Amino acid sequence: GGAGNNQAGSDEQYFHWFSPHCFLLWQKGFSAFLHADYSRLDDIRVSDAGQSVGRISRARICSLINDIRYAAVSQPTVPPKKIVIASRESLLAMWQAKYIQARLRELYPQTEVEILGMTTQGDRILDVTLNKIGGKGLFVKELEAALEEGRADIAVHSMKDVPMVLPEGFALAAIGQREDPRDAFVSNNFASLADLPAGAVVGTSSLRRECQIRARFPHLKVEPLRGNVQTRLRKLDEGQYAAIILAAAGLRRLELTDRIRSLLSAEDSLPAVGQGALGIEIRADRADLFACLAPLNDPATAACVRAEREMSRRLNGSCQVPLGGFAELQDGGLRLRGFVATPDGQKLISAEHRGSTDTPEALGAQVAQDLLAQGASAIISALDH
Repeated sequence: GGAGNNQAGSDEQYFHWFSPHCFLLWQKGFSAFLHADYSRLDDIRVSDAGQSVGRISRARICSLINDIRYAAVSQPTVPPKKIVIASRESLLAMWQAKYIQARLRELYPQTEVEILGMTTQGDRILDVTLNKIGGKGLFVKELEAALEEGRADIAVHSMKDVPMVLPEGFALAAIGQREDPRDAFVSNNFASLADLPAGAVVGTSSLRRECQIRARFPHLKVEPLRGNVQTRLRKLDEGQYAAIILAAAGLRRLELTDRIRSLLSAEDSLPAVGQGALGIEIRADRADLFACLAPLNDPATAACVRAEREMSRRLNGSCQVPLGGFAELQDGGLRLRGFVATPDGQKLISAEHRGSTDTPEALGAQVAQDLLAQGASAIISALDH
């Protein structure tokens, strides 16, 4: 569908029409319809026997599809005899893959679960920042190729590395419970960013972190920092940086919590979209895998990440755009904060809205629209050139 031009109230009307028909498609075996990636759609035109009956907003469709997905896979399932997990070979990525491996072995003792370690292009190119070589999608392309070729059944990703639009034929089957989503300040000599003297060098691989540091601490010098967690810590210990900023989740998972000097609150450093959450990707035609992976999905985390990703998708978010998005459960609903900024931190616009856990995409769209109304498109267009 094209850009949504729904009349007031039409979403609700056609949503109720769509629900039984969508479930009928599932019963008839069109499971790929429910497992497809709808991130390319703004709305969907609904037809019945060739007659157009209206349009449904993408946010409403996503909510419905997720409801039906989990209802449809709630019945007992027979898991495959063997599941191969595609994973990057870094220590953190292997920790994540082994964690999912252990969970699957616990759920399905009769299933053989193996890990296929791979080195991605993002792992090989370490002398250039990600925003200059194609973004974080470089960390997942080889894993998706393994899925497509049948060498692996599932791929485990850090959700912050997953592009906002998946390639055709792939789907996210589960989003696991989130670890600490905050950024961590790591230094051998200083306790916090505020303690760093003028001219001190701070290392980060993220434009999102860089612009927020520059906005709050313009007297500091921010330099690129690439490599896996161990490589980054080594560079810090060699004195190349006075401090570095890393994701707290990765340090905790690798039992490196003692390296954290302080945690940056979301007010000081709004996390990346999906930060701290693990995602499991499959081929969209593997309904059997979607069913057996359903127990690994954490509904609360999934709702938060879906809201964040919808916001980022509508803003064309990527490594090239200094953008943050963080949703959390509050008072029975979702609170989503987002921002877009120039890399130098000179201009930073932010927005915040609250919504229902049942319609996270609608909340993401609302925050994105607010940011666009404040001028986000001008910032993003300038970065594209």
